[in-house]
Amino acid sequence: MQTGKINVQTENIFPIIKKFLYSDHEIFLRELVSNAVDATQKLKTLSSIGEAKGDLGNLKIEVVIDKDAKTLTIKDHGIGMTAEEIEKYITQIAFSGAEEFVNKYKDKAAEANAIIGHFGLGFYSAFMVAKKVEITSLSYKEGAQAVNWECDGSPDYKIEETKKAERGTNIILHIADDSEEFLEQYRIQELLTKYCKFLPVEIKFGTKKETHKEGDKDVETEVDNIVNNSAPAWTKKPTDLKDEDYKSFYRELYPMTFEDPLFHIHLNVDYPFNLTGILYFPRIKKSFEVQKDKIQLYSNQVFVTDSVENIVPDFLTLLRGVIDSPDIPLNVSRSYLQSDASVKKISGHITKKVADKLEDLFKKDRADFESKWEDIKIFVQYGMLSEEKFYEKAQKFALLKNVDNKYFTLEEYASKVKPTQTNKDNRVIYLYTTNTEEQHSFIESAKERGYDILVLDSPIDAHYINHLESKLTDTSFVRVDSDTVDKLIAKEETQPSKLSEEEKKQLQPIVEEIVPKEKFSVVFESLSEKDAPMLITKPEFMRRMKDMSALGGGMAFYGSMPDMHNLVVNTNHPLISKILNEKNADKQKQLTKQAADLAMLSQGLLKGEELTKFIKRSVELID
Repeated sequence: MQTGKINVQTENIFPIIKKFLYSDHEIFLRELVSNAVDATQKLKTLSSIGEAKGDLGNLKIEVVIDKDAKTLTIKDHGIGMTAEEIEKYITQIAFSGAEEFVNKYKDKAAEANAIIGHFGLGFYSAFMVAKKVEITSLSYKEGAQAVNWECDGSPDYKIEETKKAERGTNIILHIADDSEEFLEQYRIQELLTKYCKFLPVEIKFGTKKETHKEGDKDVETEVDNIVNNSAPAWTKKPTDLKDEDYKSFYRELYPMTFEDPLFHIHLNVDYPFNLTGILYFPRIKKSFEVQKDKIQLYSNQVFVTDSVENIVPDFLTLLRGVIDSPDIPLNVSRSYLQSDASVKKISGHITKKVADKLEDLFKKDRADFESKWEDIKIFVQYGMLSEEKFYEKAQKFALLKNVDNKYFTLEEYASKVKPTQTNKDNRVIYLYTTNTEEQHSFIESAKERGYDILVLDSPIDAHYINHLESKLTDTSFVRVDSDTVDKLIAKEETQPSKLSEEEKKQLQPIVEEIVPKEKFSVVFESLSEKDAPMLITKPEFMRRMKDMSALGGGMAFYGSMPDMHNLVVNTNHPLISKILNEKNADKQKQLTKQAADLAMLSQGLLKGEELTKFIKRSVELID
């Protein structure tokens, strides 16, 4: 037997490692199982080049709990280690890393949480949950002697020869009293599912019962409980996968999701960095209530995080799927990842790939792309708002839909409406509706004049149209009910008024008396006789500010401002002349109120007592 003292100056190195090495103590299992995978993969490589002789045999990694002995063991059948290798890799290299770690971070707890793997301390994460750790190992090398290394968390260790029948390494953790949760079956199963679900070597954790038919009988047998899929879809070539394989993997990633994704993107890059993965487009609800934790980040099939906000561009967090890159540091700290140069390059590349895929789908089958547009519209709009490079590409396939359910690219729509919807200031006016039912009468008035109306009803459209106005020269978006239609696209010609200025002054106090002044401004306009006698409009600027205030940010104060509307009196409508010429004051007021209420009803503004009065008055007028 050989004993030794680890050559470090800090006597309390293990408490410091235990307290500061990782932000979550549960990471220890990921680190130890990952080490076992590495040992197994190295053996496969050595065998492939002829350095490791003979049959490799069973290469499964096994995780075993012994509650009576209070141990948790991770077994592999990889390359194993000799006494010299344990001395080198465990007590020299790792501990020199440990000393560097302690010297740098012992007084900086917050920074320490950002470090994982950087100092070669993966193995020593075991001491976060164990009071003693043993390594029993037999090297693959011919004639090798099995050895046992043991350390109780002090700088002292011992190493001695032992017996071990099979090649590989067992890491035995004697679990500390404050970490006995890691002796529970459900807890270890949970961690293996979380961190090791797609590791490239099969991992056995206990057994399970399976039923199969033998003749007419159901026979129950006990089989290994394999907790991982060692060959997930993203590690395969796209040519080897069918559409159903992608859908099946999606269900494996998100077992509680019952809708299939719309389509997927298979990432496969080997220059200037290594990156694989599959991203899925789910149906994105108009409510914009989405969980931004659906993309899972891996490094060589080892789970890193599913909180990818601020790591990938914000709009990509609306997607689901897997991104895997060995260039991503195996680090649980998002702040560390955010500042990592490789991650930034990967982020930019994924943005490009997503845009390229969408453009390709648009070009290959426009009809199919249009059928999916309503489900991906918010995603594309969000991307165009937040990423300039995405906007540059997306403007080729971003669609606008009109009230007739026809779709246009930005360029196509500009060509369509420019001849008919250019005002006297030479600005092209894009009329839009946010609700085709509520704004139906305004839409019909605009259509009668030959104008086209877009449907813009997503929760971020207020921001989106502001952004488009900044990009599209001499273009303004105006909601169809924000003014009378002839003023929306003001031409040189105006409809002559049937009322004189004197008659308007005579009518003004009559109209102002029946609407609250703090909510309505009365204006007179000479519209067509076919238009309603009175209309309610709301200025585009105020509405847009209020819409944007609902999304928070610097516009929030607009939300607290009172709603102001215009009550537009159509001076050319016969009913307005009738009101003006009515000699009975009560009848005059009743007709005025009825016309105003009809305008409010069309905008959903007539409610409660006023609505009840309107219905009663309507019956009286019919009688």
